[in-house]
Amino acid sequence: MDGFSGRANQKRRTRKDLLQAAAQLMKQGRRPSLDEVAEAALVSRATAYRYFPSTDALLAEASLDVVTPDAATLFAGNPPADPVARLEKVDAALHEMILANEPALRLMLANALQRAARGEVEGETPLRQNRRMPLIEAALEPARRQFKPGSLDLLAKALALIVGTEAMVVFKDVLQLDDADARRVKRWAIRALVEAAKR
Repeated sequence: MDGFSGRANQKRRTRKDLLQAAAQLMKQGRRPSLDEVAEAALVSRATAYRYFPSTDALLAEASLDVVTPDAATLFAGNPPADPVARLEKVDAALHEMILANEPALRLMLANALQRAARGEVEGETPLRQNRRMPLIEAALEPARRQFKPGSLDLLAKALALIVGTEAMVVFKDVLQLDDADARRVKRWAIRALVEAAKR
């Protein structure tokens, strides 16, 4: 691993540590300050501010970490083996989470866009936590051999465009689709992308 990749991974871990520390404090029924979260995550206050511009931004995103489905739970029991069915399961779980937490997700997206527009983020410091890729990768894992490695990587990245908050914004704000139509379009896109990747 080169130095850049190592630093990038460390920054992602630091961001995740801050979110987990905030979520733990919130589960205790508290509204922690950024200083308290930084202390619990074992990082400096200055470091915490590099990742989150305000306590509100941190707590809004931490609340989402608590409700985001995880792959182990999603695919527990007797999950389907078909990649399309597994990806539809991921999309359905994220879709429900997004519907239930739309204001917080829009706030998180707005914070990230404002920080990027102001040029506040240095180098490889992540603006957002990557919650969707672990779910997409877990959905595709049993079918890895059905794809060439390059196609599998491309498929996972293409799926990230249609599963998540940004897709919700496009469906609601840009296309003005109702929930049923948005789900139908996403199911069609998932199937089309998997078929294209297999070819």
